[in-house]
Amino acid sequence: MNSASSMRQTIQYPAQTVQRADCAMRCSPFYLKLFELMMTESISLKEIAGLRGVNQLFTRRSLSEIGAENELLWLIQVGLLRREVDGQGLTDSFRVTPLGRQLVHRWRGLEHTKDYRPTWIDRLYNAWQRWFRLPL
Repeated sequence: MNSASSMRQTIQYPAQTVQRADCAMRCSPFYLKLFELMMTESISLKEIAGLRGVNQLFTRRSLSEIGAENELLWLIQVGLLRREVDGQGLTDSFRVTPLGRQLVHRWRGLEHTKDYRPTWIDRLYNAWQRWFRLPL
């Protein structure tokens, strides 16, 4: 197997990891458009927070900077996002991980369908996972 073909293969994640990340993505206050854009470029926290995030159709509602960062940090913990690093350390920008990329491909074009919207059980599961930070 050469390096080019290994790059095209998708990483296989445990089903529980995918389920937790999928639920967190759908329960987040972010539109799929944000995750799609993060596949090609890093997005700054300042672009996501406040009315700017709403106007760019990144968020469902206006989020304070600390609120947006808290939501993004949860998505880092479940493996959907990573923080960008530059020569001086961490930045305030975020990108999608390989797991996040798989989920964006799964939901692309289906964001406004009933299947994409989280159920109350999804919200409860996500809150439970987030509160207790249980590893899966």
